[in-house]
Amino acid sequence: MSRKCQVTQAEPGFGNNVSHSHRRTRRRWDINLQRKRYWVPSLGRTVTLRLSTKGIKIIDQRGIDAVIADMRARGERF
Repeated sequence: MSRKCQVTQAEPGFGNNVSHSHRRTRRRWDINLQRKRYWVPSLGRTVTLRLSTKGIKIIDQRGIDAVIADMRARGERF
């Protein structure tokens, strides 16, 4: 499974480490993914999601039912 937030679709960023001598080596900035379980009343069951911390805040603001509805419209499976 890729390191991707199921709500925000955020993925790792890629770039270079640049040393003092200006040599460049590849690196990646991983997102802060968390596994979180939510009770979804509309489905009548719990759902486990891989979320970034920003995705958790979005669920706190909008509610799990609204976020799940958007995910289902987009074709996301969980």
